[in-house]
Amino acid sequence: MKLHSLLLIIAAGVAVAACNKAESPAEVSHDVADARADAQRDVADAQADANENLADAQEDVADAQADHDTGDVADAAQDASETTAEGNYKVAVAQADANHKIALEKCEAMSGSAQTDCKDRADSDYDYAKKQAEQRRDGTG
Repeated sequence: MKLHSLLLIIAAGVAVAACNKAESPAEVSHDVADARADAQRDVADAQADANENLADAQEDVADAQADHDTGDVADAAQDASETTAEGNYKVAVAQADANHKIALEKCEAMSGSAQTDCKDRADSDYDYAKKQAEQRRDGTG
């Protein structure tokens, strides 16, 4: 029984050590390049969606103005403002996601506690960026 427990502890230690093993510079470089390419696509998609939604909202404002209905104009303008804020939020979150993925890939060049610290910083920066985006969207930041 003691041998079995000892083997489990050794196996767990090896598994933990392998998790914080540095990747080769070439592998890290390749992974970072892939993450950057994905990031550019994701941010561009979020920006395109935001622009499309804003164009639709602005069209609603123009339609309300053409109908000379001040109540509808005010409502449409409010909707356009909220659409802009939501679009900006989605773009900011896409950028935060992208930065986070790239940062995590860069952390793979490190090993041990340096890698753990790097990933913790990346996670902290990501959480902060998302919180900032939420505050800007909600008008509190």
